[in-house]
Amino acid sequence: VAHGFLITRHSQTRDTPLCPQGTSRIYDGFSLLYVQGNERAHGQDLGTAGSCLRRFSTMPFMFCNINNVCNFASRNDYSYWLSTPEPMPMSMEPLTGQSIQPFISRCVVCEAPAMVIAVHSQTIQIPSCPLGWDSLWIGYSFMMHTSAGAEGSGQALASPGSCLEEFRSAPFIECHGRGTCNYYANSYSFWLATVE
Repeated sequence: VAHGFLITRHSQTRDTPLCPQGTSRIYDGFSLLYVQGNERAHGQDLGTAGSCLRRFSTMPFMFCNINNVCNFASRNDYSYWLSTPEPMPMSMEPLTGQSIQPFISRCVVCEAPAMVIAVHSQTIQIPSCPLGWDSLWIGYSFMMHTSAGAEGSGQALASPGSCLEEFRSAPFIECHGRGTCNYYANSYSFWLATVE
């Protein structure tokens, strides 16, 4: 059986997005942006299936050493997830337990019959697709993100992951091994600007 190309769409809400017209659903999940371990960051391309994890965990990875010992959530490591417009409590206390879920974006992995690319206008106008190509969605040109320790990652601008349907100055939330999530002042997002 011939298979097509997998793409991921992120709702940036608590609702699971629909696959674009002409594509078929493979699975849905939660929108993982990047992780940070041992003070080093590793990002996921938001256009690929790796950014859509079937299950959410504040600490979705463990670390292992050469002595065949693995540890889970025992260090100051982080995970970062695309977030929703859900307002934080007035206290800005870290979120725990079931109160985290409304803040985590949902995603869907879809199979497309052909390769998918993002086109950026670098203006306030919505760009046209190349001749013979169809539009799947429109959005804003998401380029890079940083947080704790000035670490972060970025999106390949050719990937559909660089085209987020909602613009937010704080599009992601930080989570920790101790089971908490919160927004922090050292989190920055970088977007393509208009060029006149």
